[in-house]
Amino acid sequence: MVSNRCKMAVKVALKELGLHFIVVDLGEVEIMESISADQRGRLVIALRNSGLELMDDKRAILIEKIKNAIIEMVHHPDDKIKTNFSDFISEKLNHDYTYLANLFSEVQGTTIEQFIISHKIERIKELIIYDELNISEIAWKMNYSSVAHLSNQFKKVTGLSPSHYKQLKDKRRSPIEEIGN
Repeated sequence: MVSNRCKMAVKVALKELGLHFIVVDLGEVEIMESISADQRGRLVIALRNSGLELMDDKRAILIEKIKNAIIEMVHHPDDKIKTNFSDFISEKLNHDYTYLANLFSEVQGTTIEQFIISHKIERIKELIIYDELNISEIAWKMNYSSVAHLSNQFKKVTGLSPSHYKQLKDKRRSPIEEIGN
């Protein structure tokens, strides 16, 4: 679960099955009562119909928690104290970062760092398109050490500089006066 909408879908599914929950949070659910095999099967189907899945494997759950922590920090950075990702993830999940990084790489086939960079670049694209912040403000907001660092990483991933990406964004739409001319 990566959003409030996902949490709502899980709550609805649990209520429809007559299950009472203590916690429905991103990536985890705590149910008050024991769940029967039939209820479990129906829950799996209800979640699948909502585009979600029930995970039992402790490693898969931990990977999901790592992803959720990264998404939380990248997409909601204003809520977080400026800290580095490794400390944030380690503290949030109460595990040694090296263990988490090795597990993530083994299961996902990519590093936590690459996953973070991918999400940061997508968030930067979004901020560029919103056009509310300049590139310096975006660099600060996304916790880059400099505009040059952001620009180099952005170009390495997308093949474009942030300013070129912004120009392409501007070219996607035509003024009404120019349509059909």
